[in-house]
Amino acid sequence: MSETQTAIVAAPARPAGGARIEIEGLAKEFGALRVFENVNLEIGTRECVSIVGPSGCGKTTMLRCIDGLVDPTEGEVRISGQVVRRPPKGVAVVFQQFGLFPWKTVYENVAYGLRMAGAPKREIAERVPRMVNLVGLAGFEKAYPYQLSGGMQQRTGLARALAVEPEVLLMDEPFASIDAQTREILQFELLRIWESRPTSMVFVTHSIEEAVLMGDRVVVLRGRPSTISEVIDVGLSRPRTRETLSSPRFAEIREHVWSKLMQEAERAERELQE
Repeated sequence: MSETQTAIVAAPARPAGGARIEIEGLAKEFGALRVFENVNLEIGTRECVSIVGPSGCGKTTMLRCIDGLVDPTEGEVRISGQVVRRPPKGVAVVFQQFGLFPWKTVYENVAYGLRMAGAPKREIAERVPRMVNLVGLAGFEKAYPYQLSGGMQQRTGLARALAVEPEVLLMDEPFASIDAQTREILQFELLRIWESRPTSMVFVTHSIEEAVLMGDRVVVLRGRPSTISEVIDVGLSRPRTRETLSSPRFAEIREHVWSKLMQEAERAERELQE
């Protein structure tokens, strides 16, 4: 095994610096179905961690445990040292299906989280236009979701999440329902935004390429119930650009993650045939 391959295999399940998110002994059951178990992971204060795994392995459920929307069966999640028992302040989620209010304009959708948090009118009036501009939607403040493309709707959802200036940003397959060209544009837009104001980000995706591009580390889930099979240190410099996609390191890590997931798929296929 080469030195590079050894580095891929031996990545730790904890960040190099201090941890903002601590996941310890996490497990979740729905009746007789045990979705995942024995999940232990730490995520740094200025780190993006991608999570990949086969369909049904509990990626979204794990994200909802981090956000306090779902109670774990075992273990706990701590954010900034506090056990998560309900949706905590300083945590924002961007969903796959946009989650916009169809009766609200872009401006009002972006302002929603701030209003719910009781932000003063002056703060809302200052921050919302800044976030709208940040995601490239200046001029569309009065538009309604039905007047926007899918990519623009997702930009609105991202602006709404960023407007509350979260310490933790949870991304639940945010680009899965967008066409390939728009998806690539938004990937690099998100990287640009995140690198200008880095925070703790957990990025759930089915796309191996997207996971490697976005993450400082990639967490691979395998098995039924699923567990963390491997945590991979991506080792790609930032800022990341389209040139990153053609680098030898990117190709090597993408292939490594793909082979891990294919091994799991082949194992599951064998079990079905037995």
